[in-house]
Amino acid sequence: MELVFASNNQHKVDEVQAMIGTNITLKSLNDIGCLDEIPETGDTFAQNAGQKSRYVYSQFHMDCFADDSGLEIDALSGDPGVNSAHYSGSRDFEDNMSLVLERLAGKTDRRARFKTVISLIKGGKEHLFEGSIEGFISQQRSGSKGFGYDPIFVPEGYDISFSEMSADEKNRISHRAKAMEKLIRFLNSEYS
Repeated sequence: MELVFASNNQHKVDEVQAMIGTNITLKSLNDIGCLDEIPETGDTFAQNAGQKSRYVYSQFHMDCFADDSGLEIDALSGDPGVNSAHYSGSRDFEDNMSLVLERLAGKTDRRARFKTVISLIKGGKEHLFEGSIEGFISQQRSGSKGFGYDPIFVPEGYDISFSEMSADEKNRISHRAKAMEKLIRFLNSEYS
């Protein structure tokens, strides 16, 4: 059974393939010849993930899943949210983190969460899987691993940022891992 993962990040595709096992062969966008810039114009993670998976399904007629993720901060009314990747107006995460820290200056409520929504289109029907992890935004950057907002996000129950964790440790507890576990359980029940 083949399934398209609407990503061109081969590392991500390989990682998910290892989690899914051998019953399902994952294909990346490159593998199916999709070089299009797929729109993400929704107001929610679910809408953006759905746009991507529906696009691939309608253009290539293959079962597909896509994800969308971001950071929600309570004191910023849920921002940066779906605009996480370009919150500062650019895709530069140093600028994005600087803007978050600037807007949180003087605020005591620093509660936040990372959220991922996966949209799977299987046989033309959409299934959604969500994962999130609660935490807070630190006062300053710490750590050198990871990407995005990892240096300023401290997960609940920890005293180190995502950026200070090993990849294995982060991947065990992350929002993406939680959503992916739900997707994999579903796929294994469908394809076994």
